Formats: sequence, structure tokens, C-alpha cells
Amino acid sequence: MNKHAATVAYYSHSHASGGVNKGNEKRTFRVALLTGVTMIVEIVFGYMTGSMALLADGWHMGTHTFALGISCSAYVLARKYDNSELFSFGTGKFGILAGYTSALFLGFTALWLIYESVIRLFRPVHIDFSNAILVTVIGLSVNLVSVLMLHQRHHHHEHEYAEGKDSDHKVAHVHHDHNYQSAYFHVIADALTSLLALAALFSARYLGWVFMDPLMGIAGGLLICKWALGLLRSTGMILLDGGVDGRLRHKVQSLIEADNDSRVSDLHVWRIDSENMAAIVSIVTSGNRKAEDYHRCLKDNVSRLAHLSVEVHQCKDCNR
Repeated sequence: MNKHAATVAYYSHSHASGGVNKGNEKRTFRVALLTGVTMIVEIVFGYMTGSMALLADGWHMGTHTFALGISCSAYVLARKYDNSELFSFGTGKFGILAGYTSALFLGFTALWLIYESVIRLFRPVHIDFSNAILVTVIGLSVNLVSVLMLHQRHHHHEHEYAEGKDSDHKVAHVHHDHNYQSAYFHVIADALTSLLALAALFSARYLGWVFMDPLMGIAGGLLICKWALGLLRSTGMILLDGGVDGRLRHKVQSLIEADNDSRVSDLHVWRIDSENMAAIVSIVTSGNRKAEDYHRCLKDNVSRLAHLSVEVHQCKDCNR
């Protein structure tokens, strides 16, 4: 009978997620406020002018105001409980849950926009083009300002990603601050929808293509649906402790088994927020490496591994 001597290393960690960025929080709050004010103006003028494209843009902006508000709330809650023992792996998933919730809201709103646009397609209404175009231009200007407000920080994240040392390093940096990235893509989508609305209004006014207005409303709804589904998939995977690339698992296993005396008997790797990961590794070895050695090796070579527990079973008689 083989005798196994188990040496287990459990490492204590701070409960702080490290993902509460006050600069990102302030920028997101400012954009949420600006977007909310513009949303109200566009919806009011959309009903007054009878433009479905303008209404679509206004309600689309409304969904983003709601989503940005959720993002702001997530930042506040994450900061409030950042070092609380109530959350074993930190508060990083506040932002993930916020993104998932906003995606659901976006999906339902998109379906409503498509429905209303189809109705307008078969039952056209009179459009006050002058006012509609004016407000759409204002909305587009606000969207572009919002994009510029968020772009610099987002570009900085992307620059960090591009300078990753290797492909595994890049895998660990794909998502960054999910809350902030969500806000950035919200305002990008807003700007695109405003452009669609403006194109529809000019086509209807100068070319007589009245049907373009509801068609652009449908196009905007489909755009929101596509974006919402993508956000649901990405956030849902993290909420279900998934979303870890197979190459990363392979790298962890390769680092452990590089000495030919060790093998991974059990491995769990999952995301605890948009950037950071946790891992539990069980190792069987006939060598002399200790749990601390494996721990140090993984922490030094795997990026964003915030929580790590290593269990080592010494097995001198084991045949691999």
C-alpha cells in the first residue's frame, strides 16, 4: 500500500477586491448624469415631433442611463464592502452583476423599440424634421463628449493589454474593469444610434424616404439586442465561475508538471471579477518541492491570480 504524506498550504488573503477605481467611478457618474439629462430632452422632443428614430435614440439613451446608474451603484457598494468578510473573494462581482442586470434591461427595451418601429412602419406619422434633427444633433454631440470622457482611460487599459508579455498574459487581461468597459460601450452604442437617427431624418426630409425613420428604429433595436446578448454571455460566464481560457489551465498544469516529478490531480480556476482569478490546486509529487514552492511559481508566472490555495501530496512510491 502506498503511503501518502500530505502537506497543505492555505494562504490567507485580503478580502479587498482591488477593483474599486475612484477615477473610473467619478467619470462614470459624470457620464451617467449627462446622459440622463439628454435622454429626457430627446424623449420629450421625440413625442412632440413624432420622430420614432428620435424616440428610439432617447429610449436607447435611457437604457444606457439606467445601466450607467447601476454601474455607479456597483462602484459604491463594492467600495463600501471592499474589505468585508461577508464576501469571501472580494466585491468584484458587484460590477459583473450590474452588467448582467443592465443587459437584461437593454434586451427588453430593444424588443419594445422594434415593436414600436414596426407599428410606425405600417402607420406613418407626421415628423417635425427641423426640431427632430436639431435635438438629434444635440444628442449626438452629448454622446461624442461622453465617449471622449471615457475613452482616455479605456484606451490606457487597451494599451496595457497590447503590451502583454505573452499570450497567457493577454488572456488574463481581456476584461479589465467590466463596469467601466460596460459604460464605455454603452456610450459608443449611443453615438452609433444617434447617427442612425440622424441619417433617417435627413433621408426622410430631403429624399422623401419616410420609411427610413422606423427602419432606423428597428436597426437601433437590433443593435441593442446584439450588444445585450454579448454582455449577458460575458457577465453570465463570470457569475457562474466560468470564463477562464483553456490555455490558462494548461499553463498552470505545465508549470506544476515541469519537473516531471509532479502532476496535477485536481485543478479549479475561476474568475472572481473582471480581472482577477482564484485557483485551488491539488498536486501529487514524488519530488521534494513544497507547497510554498508551487505557490511562488504560480504567483510569479500567472497574472491576476489574486487567491491561490495549494495542496501537495508527497507520494514517494507513486508511478506517474
